[in-house]
Parts: sequence; structure tokens; C-alpha cells
Amino acid sequence: MFELLGIPPQALFGQLLLGLINGSFYALLSLGLAVIFGLLNIINFSHGAQYMMGAFVAWMGLTYLGIPYWGALVVVPLVVGATGVVIERLMISRLYHLDHLYGLLLTFGLALIIQGLFRNGFGVSGLPYSIPPQLSGGTNLGFMFLPNYRGWVVVASLLVCFGTWFAIERTRLGAYLRAATENPTLVGAFGINVPRMITLTYGFGVALAAFAGVLAAPIYSVNPNMGADLIIVVFAVVVIGGMGSILGAILTGFGLGIIEGLTKVFYPEASSVAIFVIMAIVLLVKPAGLFGRTA
Repeated sequence: MFELLGIPPQALFGQLLLGLINGSFYALLSLGLAVIFGLLNIINFSHGAQYMMGAFVAWMGLTYLGIPYWGALVVVPLVVGATGVVIERLMISRLYHLDHLYGLLLTFGLALIIQGLFRNGFGVSGLPYSIPPQLSGGTNLGFMFLPNYRGWVVVASLLVCFGTWFAIERTRLGAYLRAATENPTLVGAFGINVPRMITLTYGFGVALAAFAGVLAAPIYSVNPNMGADLIIVVFAVVVIGGMGSILGAILTGFGLGIIEGLTKVFYPEASSVAIFVIMAIVLLVKPAGLFGRTA
């Protein structure tokens, strides 16, 4: 087999796969953030904690109720999304006419509370969540060995991300959502319950984070810090793609995951800061982000 700049192909494709998997989570989480900010104008700093909640609820469902992985993929987003609906109705709905800073501070405080509750209840050592039997093992592609579960994570992330983009950008419901953010009074005149639509939109954004948490549970240990470790990178992804840009969040998430994986091959020392260097360059050249619209 050939070598690229002295790098064995197995190592190169392995890191590309790792980058693509990380990119899948970046895309899913930044998509949820982009939906909430783009349609509600709220910077949801509790998104990482809600991703962590998704992983924990999946673990609790399997451990205490016997809910299998496939059931958790459906049930957990609904349960965690419902907590998002409650949070939006009780707290966030009071902040829509205030500066972004108030929403940021509220959701940051919520993230600390959620994290603290799970840390006190379960500790920080991490809990295992087994891969479903149908996705165990791997496939030999000739140039690399592909673990089946990791391949499934990439496929599931692509389906959910582009399905969400299509629903928001290409359907009547998405048109109503976008119109409600611009002129809620006019949309309400057509008989549409705008406050309920906004509440369900926030719940959907939270459900996306929970779905990512279920996907992550068999790969990473389920622990209260898993969201805090990821959310800063995800915010950088959203800023690079353009705050509120759905397609920007998806493409940038996958793209930066791959770039991060390649950086680990060719210059490992820079892998942890590569995304933030790219963010700084993008903000200097295009402050609204790659896919963002200037005001």
C-alpha cells in the first residue's frame, strides 16, 4: 500500500474516520444550536448539558427499565425535549425581548445546575453503555477496518442533519417557523399559535442534542462532564458556519471534524487548537461566518 508523506494509509484513514465521527457530533450539536438561535434568537449554553442528559437518560433507561438502544433513540429525545419545553415556557420565554446576554447567562446557569445534579447523583468516573448487538463488530474495507457502530453514527447524523435542513428550508412548516421569527403578529393572524410553535422549536433543538447523546453513549463513557468538554468546540463550529445558519452548521461541523482528524495525523500538537485558529481567521475575513448573513 502507498504512503502519503510517510503516513501509513491505515493510520490516515483511521484518523479521517475519527474526524468524521467527531464531525457527526459537531454537526448534530451545532445544528441544534443553530435552530434555537436562528429561529428563537437565544444563545443556548445549556446545549452541552442537554447532550449529556441524553446519554444519561439512555443509560438509565437501559439499566433500570430495560429500554434497548433502538428504543432509546426514539424515547430519549422526546423525554429530554420535553424538559426543554418546560424550560422554555417557565424561563426562556421571558427573555425574548431582552439582550442576548440574559439568555446566555440563564442557560449557562442551567448548564451548571444540570451538570452538578448529575455529578452528585452519579459521580464523575463514567458509566459504560454497550453497543447494540446488531452493530457490533466491523467491516474490512481493504484499506481499513470500519467498526460498524461508528459507520452507523455517521449515517444517522447525516440523515438527521439533512432531514432537519430540508424540513426547515423546503417545507411549509419551515416557512411558518421562519416567518414567525420575522413577524409573529402577521403569522398569528393566519390562526397559527406562534408561542406554541416557538416552544416546540426549542424542544426540538434540545431533542437534537439528546439524540446526539444517545449516539455518543456507546462510544464515550457516560459522565457529567461529556457536554462541558464539547460545547466550547461546538460554539466555535457555529460561529465559523454563521450564527443561525442551518446548512452552515451541518457542513462546518463535518468539515471541521475531518480537518481536526487530518491535523492529528500531520501535526498532532495543533489538533486541539486547529478549530479555534480557523475560527479566528474566519472572523477576521468574514465576521458573519462562512454561511452567515450580514445584518
